[in-house]
Amino acid sequence: MAGARRLGVAVDFSPYSIEALQWTVDNVVKEGDHLILVTVRPEGWNYEDGEIQLWKDQGSPLIPLAEFSDPAVMKRYGVKPDPQTIDIVSEAAKQKDIVVVIKIYWGDAREKLCEAIDHVPLDYLTVGNRGLGKIKRAIMGSVSNYVVNNATCPVTVVKHAEHQH
Repeated sequence: MAGARRLGVAVDFSPYSIEALQWTVDNVVKEGDHLILVTVRPEGWNYEDGEIQLWKDQGSPLIPLAEFSDPAVMKRYGVKPDPQTIDIVSEAAKQKDIVVVIKIYWGDAREKLCEAIDHVPLDYLTVGNRGLGKIKRAIMGSVSNYVVNNATCPVTVVKHAEHQH
């Protein structure tokens, strides 16, 4: 397993991240890979709760699929994975014989995704794209754009299907 690729997918359990996850499983993941879901929760979460206070700076430990499929475990981290994400990774783990884990960070998604690349470390990252218009993107900033320009590994941005006409 030492030679296994570490493939990251940024997930926020939105339709955009589910598309990015499915695309990665269909097009990139190979037998023996490690698939690391990276999720970033907003700063405003109450750090007194559960495991969060222990991990707010460095992120959570790598949480195996069996645990992040358990709502009681994930509640301690303030994360609620959607059933579709769990189905996609459970099926991929069985069919492709891969290891699936999740890593949770708290803070700014742009910075924390780049941090994950260096600290996990990741060989590759896929991010979804919400397809914000130019004005919203200028005001809010684009997570995918920031990550593409600052990442130390290859990054693929999967555009939301609605915008692929």
